[in-house]
Amino acid sequence: MTKLEHVAALRADTATHYNCAQSVLIPFSGEAGVTQDQAFALAAHFGAGMGRGSVCGAATGGLMALGLLGTDSAVRSEFLRRFQEEAGAMDCAQLLQNAKANGESRKPHCDRMVHIAARLVEELTQGR
Repeated sequence: MTKLEHVAALRADTATHYNCAQSVLIPFSGEAGVTQDQAFALAAHFGAGMGRGSVCGAATGGLMALGLLGTDSAVRSEFLRRFQEEAGAMDCAQLLQNAKANGESRKPHCDRMVHIAARLVEELTQGR
């Protein structure tokens, strides 16, 4: 299973709720030496913009994955730049407001944010 397939499987799992941060971090946890259970716990409080509409959980999960994978601040900056460019904002509240204005419901919107973040982590860490 590819990382993006793993992301999609987590988002489709109805037995366990994986927040956006967990859904991005967990597929990268093994190659970083962290168990899936540890990644689940680590990212537990970062969904929904840390539960307050702040920085998108998908973006924070991506940053956690990049940190565990040993990337530097240049990669972090590139991730943030590209996420902002593709998603249209960084904060969960603004992203959800934009989605609503575009007629997109929450679940598909959040799935899309998770996919963007995981794809960017994968692209930025290829060859490592």
